[in-house]
Amino acid sequence: MRLIKNGYVNQVTFMARVFPVNCYLVEEDDGLTLIDAALGFCAKGILKAAEQIKKPITKIVLTHAHEDHVGALDALKEALPEVPVYISSRDYRLLNNDRSLDPHEDQTPIKGGVPKDLKSRANILLKEGDFVGSLTAIETPGHTPGSMSFLDLRTKALIAGDAFQTRGGIAVAGDIKPWFPFPAFGTWSKKTSLISAKKLLSYQPTLLAVGHGEMVENPLNVMEKAVEELKRKIG
Repeated sequence: MRLIKNGYVNQVTFMARVFPVNCYLVEEDDGLTLIDAALGFCAKGILKAAEQIKKPITKIVLTHAHEDHVGALDALKEALPEVPVYISSRDYRLLNNDRSLDPHEDQTPIKGGVPKDLKSRANILLKEGDFVGSLTAIETPGHTPGSMSFLDLRTKALIAGDAFQTRGGIAVAGDIKPWFPFPAFGTWSKKTSLISAKKLLSYQPTLLAVGHGEMVENPLNVMEKAVEELKRKIG
């Protein structure tokens, strides 16, 4: 487990050199909001990181339902039974292994693994503009139909889940980077991802924090380049 702090955002990384999986502990006055639950073996490391920060985890927020973002949820809930869990109302369906699509959505199969034996469920369902402490929820479908990103209104730090990746080069979800193609392989709709990436640019974030790869300060230029690259590829 590796812990890196940038302002209120603490990046917790597992397997940093091989297959980096990130989750985030966002500091609030009363505790920590955990964004994503990484893989099944990561619970002890997440709890240890909270101990190092010296604040309790008071909320668990999931950017989407894929197994590398919800894997440790059961173990975390065993340790923190009173802590509420948040996910978008759309990806709550995916968390329950409902892969059906709505009529307005891109009619391509939903990709990526969702753990079939996960017992824990979110008890608070999020929609666009909802607040979780200092974070505002932004609907950013593409990687999954219900993917969400979260903007810290104090600093404009953006925790974007898999809407972007920075491992192997910055990319919008669905744009294959040969050195780390896995987020693209798990992406449902590149067309929808591109729309969401443009939406995130409009928030003018000062920090980009993603599920796979390092945090990027002052990320607008590289985010814009990533958007243009995927736009060029899909026409």
